[in-house]
Amino acid sequence: MLKRKDLISLDVMSKNEIDEILELSLKLKKGKAPACKLKDKTLGLLFEKPSNRTKVSFWAGMIQLGGHCIYLSPAEIQLGKREAVKDAAKVLSRYLDVIAARTYSHETLLELAKYSSVPVINALTDLLHPCQALADVFTIFEQKKKFKGVKLVYVGDGNNVLHSLLYAASKVGLDIAYATPKGYEPDKGVVQKALAISKKMGSVVKGYTNPKEAVVDADFIYTDVWASMHQENELAQRKKIFKPYQINSALLKAAKKDTMVLHCLPAKRGLEITDEVMDGKQSLVYDEAENRLHVEKAILYLLIKANKK
Repeated sequence: MLKRKDLISLDVMSKNEIDEILELSLKLKKGKAPACKLKDKTLGLLFEKPSNRTKVSFWAGMIQLGGHCIYLSPAEIQLGKREAVKDAAKVLSRYLDVIAARTYSHETLLELAKYSSVPVINALTDLLHPCQALADVFTIFEQKKKFKGVKLVYVGDGNNVLHSLLYAASKVGLDIAYATPKGYEPDKGVVQKALAISKKMGSVVKGYTNPKEAVVDADFIYTDVWASMHQENELAQRKKIFKPYQINSALLKAAKKDTMVLHCLPAKRGLEITDEVMDGKQSLVYDEAENRLHVEKAILYLLIKANKK
């Protein structure tokens, strides 16, 4: 059972905790878990950023588990502006049973969790995206039935998605490589933590600048947008820098013949990934998106169960 109040970052979670989430996710996806597990429980979605998959998957998942959901939009919540984060956390804790927050600053999320008396789930910050990474490793396990000896390669920007993938992969014993342009590498502190974890798990973490070198022997190739939210003004420059990092048929030829492709979505088709690849037989993009629902249902159930009032 999870032995924590919040799910903020995967580096502080044990492998057993992650395995428990993945095992329950599989049961939920197969429809084996009893319904109405969270009857009369309420999830609050606190979003500073717009969302599609995160909002819908958490909302639908809570309803499917028998609970309720309240959504607070970016215009409504204004954490730290309309009212202090501390005040919002203390008040909302008296109304809700669990909070999933999507914030710009990671510090905002940490402060929310500090003052909340109910579980807080990191639904994305500028630093991390743990729910996405858990859905990603779940998707990989579905395909391979194992993590040992499997290689995941991330190509593109060293962003929050890559940070959580580094933690998730190293925790479960999945080999992970990443190819990023100079100046766009992942956070050094995150990489150091992932390397330390991977040594204990007997897996590999390796960085490259050349994507064709990185994808050699890749079982999965993963990418994300070149410019995240609030970086749109950098897109013109990033297009030039990231052009060699596009996931296309030429890059796939440098990997295994059966290499599968992942993308956390939304995708900028024709930029970080081509239509040919995204819509091709090797794409798992939509399976990966669906798995956000099952993994988040598992997270909601296990956290609420572990923190019964």
